[in-house]
Amino acid sequence: MQHLTLLTLALTLIATICFAKSPYQSVLQHSRIRGRQHGPNVCAMQKIQGTDKKYFTNCKQWYHRKICGKPTVISYECCPGYEKLPGEKGCPAALPLVNIYNTLGVVGAATTKMYSERAQLREEIEGPGSFTFFAPSNQAWAALPNEILDALVSNVNIELLNALHYHMVNRRLTSEDLKHGSAFPSMYQDFNVHIHHYPNGIVTVNCARLVKTDQHATNGIVHVVDRVITAVTNDVHTFIDTDDDLETLRTAVAAAGLTQMLESDGHYTVFAPTNEAFEKIPPEMLNRILGDPVALKDLLNYHILKNMQCAESITSGTPLETLQGTVLEVGCDGADMTLNGKAIIQKKDQLGTNGVIHYINELLIPDSAKTLLELAQGSAVTTATKLFVDAGLGSHLSGSEALTILTPQNEAFKESVTMTGDLKKLLKNHILKEQLSSGSLYYGQELETLGGTKLRVFVYRNSLCIENSCIVAHDKIGRFGSMFTVDKVLTPPMGTIMDVLKADNRFSLLVGAIQTAGLTELMNQAGPHTVFAPTNDAFSALPKADLNKLMSNPKELASVLKYHMAKEILVSGGVGSHTRLKPLQGDKLELNMWRKEKNQTVYVNKVPVVEADLMATNGVVHAVGAIIKPLPPKVDREQADDPIRTASSMRTDSRIGVKNDDLFQKVRKSLSSRTMTRVQ
Repeated sequence: MQHLTLLTLALTLIATICFAKSPYQSVLQHSRIRGRQHGPNVCAMQKIQGTDKKYFTNCKQWYHRKICGKPTVISYECCPGYEKLPGEKGCPAALPLVNIYNTLGVVGAATTKMYSERAQLREEIEGPGSFTFFAPSNQAWAALPNEILDALVSNVNIELLNALHYHMVNRRLTSEDLKHGSAFPSMYQDFNVHIHHYPNGIVTVNCARLVKTDQHATNGIVHVVDRVITAVTNDVHTFIDTDDDLETLRTAVAAAGLTQMLESDGHYTVFAPTNEAFEKIPPEMLNRILGDPVALKDLLNYHILKNMQCAESITSGTPLETLQGTVLEVGCDGADMTLNGKAIIQKKDQLGTNGVIHYINELLIPDSAKTLLELAQGSAVTTATKLFVDAGLGSHLSGSEALTILTPQNEAFKESVTMTGDLKKLLKNHILKEQLSSGSLYYGQELETLGGTKLRVFVYRNSLCIENSCIVAHDKIGRFGSMFTVDKVLTPPMGTIMDVLKADNRFSLLVGAIQTAGLTELMNQAGPHTVFAPTNDAFSALPKADLNKLMSNPKELASVLKYHMAKEILVSGGVGSHTRLKPLQGDKLELNMWRKEKNQTVYVNKVPVVEADLMATNGVVHAVGAIIKPLPPKVDREQADDPIRTASSMRTDSRIGVKNDDLFQKVRKSLSSRTMTRVQ
């Protein structure tokens, strides 16, 4: 029985998808499915708590129980065209088919019915014909400003009659006929009414939402709408050209050459910044943008959507593409319409013949209109930004040079930083001499910095790195430059691997071992190389007799050291789960990155890397605190999954000399038994 129920539900959902002819019909059928347990022709409705706003429900809204971020309650009502019968379950009876005038009284438009009689429209909508009446609900009339309502009812034979005729079309239009972007001549001087039918099932006429659709009558059809609509005669540009609150915008539109576009046919949405919005921008920044035609056009196009979006069409946050090419998240918070999560819209739904205007009190500035310094402000790189300015590099970041800046995120600076000559030089090497996008970077590419250093690009499966610094956020592409947010302060390469090792006292024993093993030339060659460099402590942890024996046998010593080297460059940011490297001698090296809170450690064959990413011109050095040994063929599962525990036990073994199981001897034997001459 349970399987039969599931099959029935599945078939019903398939039928819903296959036979629903429009987004509105899809939502209506979903509401029918949710309401059918209450009887025939019952629809589930969602009402926003504390308001009178009701919606047919779709899947997302049904499960989230929210519209515009506000909780909803479910009610069950008769679907359009049906009514209850005493003693019967659900809504089994079709509404009586009467003329439009009488239909108004039973669909929640009694006020429209009353005004139709006062305007002497009753005879027309009772008589023969085939009309569509977009009838304002009772609440819509109540919400009309008193001065407008008084003007209408004081001249019922002209103003009120004209207003009602504008709500009528001289043909029958069902919800299926109300296509997105369509327009129909009204019965008031043939002025068009503008229809928009959105993917979420919302249908609007002149931005008024249809709250009850397809109420059939003998002489037409009634759609109840949530506001009184007015005739639209001006295009979008005329609104901007005639409103004093948009004077600065008007000047900017003319300077950017967008006047003709805003006068042309289309379905635009313009988020129009008021004079107040422009005044909030620092004068220096505003004057720069207003004086730069490219930046100005980008800024204005960022305020214009490619499609017309009435406020009532929004029930949740939706990313919508702008003419500038990026997206704005248009959403709602209760009765407020929002942009990028902020309730900055002062006035909604100013409808023109070619679009709609929403007034906003905050200017939206796209990255493409900003300097590098402006890109960095207010983001997660404030520490680095201040350092660039303190280092005297502010002119590069605020000028018109084509540059790319590598900005370490704030977490990269664990301590307070004091400006020094070396730091200034280092910061200069964080600025590349050309404007780039991360998508254009490739492995092995060399990038020149303002400091004259060449930086290398490394591409890994899940990361893109420039030297030791890996990009951790989407590019910010500004007017002249680009900003890459990176995870670490950059370490430019300083000499060969041998130079790096010689310059660090921790590796004095390793340097001697490399020279004894005859590998000095290899470590000075072009590479690429990755070297896991045992520190002096790592060598000292070995039993003294074993260490002396190893150091006196150059062949075996070379074999052990080559197990710590690979012929490719792998920085720590390229290490993921179970990353493998082929060493110059022996089997694979297994690497993992373990993260705890904000700290992360690389492990190679369960040995922790004590310092990663010592960059050299021919590779990279990672300092390790123990000699790396091959992993045994079978490892206890719990131990294999816990490199910290494994590393700890290895350190304990080295302290007691590993008397019963000489792991160090195993390293030498296993490596010497393999092909000694294989170098990759």
